[in-house]
Amino acid sequence: MSTQPEVDFVEDELSEHTVRDYLSAHPDFFERHATLLDSLQLPHASGGAVSLVERQISVLRQKELKLEKQLKDLIEVARANDVLSAKIHELALQLLAASDLATTIMALEEAMRSGFGADQAVLVVFGDPDGFADIDAGRFFRVIEKNSDALSPFKTFLGGSSARCGQIRDAQREFLFHDDAAEIGSAALVPLSSGTEIGFLAIGSADAGRFHPGMSIDFLTRLGDLVAGALKRF
Repeated sequence: MSTQPEVDFVEDELSEHTVRDYLSAHPDFFERHATLLDSLQLPHASGGAVSLVERQISVLRQKELKLEKQLKDLIEVARANDVLSAKIHELALQLLAASDLATTIMALEEAMRSGFGADQAVLVVFGDPDGFADIDAGRFFRVIEKNSDALSPFKTFLGGSSARCGQIRDAQREFLFHDDAAEIGSAALVPLSSGTEIGFLAIGSADAGRFHPGMSIDFLTRLGDLVAGALKRF
């Protein structure tokens, strides 16, 4: 008498992907099994367990807090932009009222120091220093021939057309800020006109994070264009 071998039926375990795909294909599953939501327990950061509904509420609250922070950051940026716009507008009025180069430079220096809160600022103008001997603006105003060897540390910047922000090289700091070079943590180099045709404006800060490569340079570009336009009048 022959015997048939017993066949073992092994039930395949449901994979996570299978469960996920099923729930995705049947979004009304928990509506048809509402009581299941309360019975499902999920691990919680506190070490205990919470229901799926409580977990969903917690996730939504976290998303809401994140969105609130993003909105707050956007509002702060908008307010800062409004302040900068007002300062540039005020500077434009002062530069328009200036009747000569000396008054223009004085207005710009005052704006950098008090209006824009710069720890140090230097206006570098390309030209013959003898032609500006009557301008006494202290360390703020520097006239130098564009092909001077002293400008070699700025070769890359002068070859571009956009503002540069961040930490600058020692040679650049020393050229611009002299005895105060060690106090400068970051700086913005702003070209005056395209290709630094006229010169550039350097704004230094003791805060190493004040100017950084990732910051927007829109306002710095506008400032450079404004200053360039004012200087071209003379």
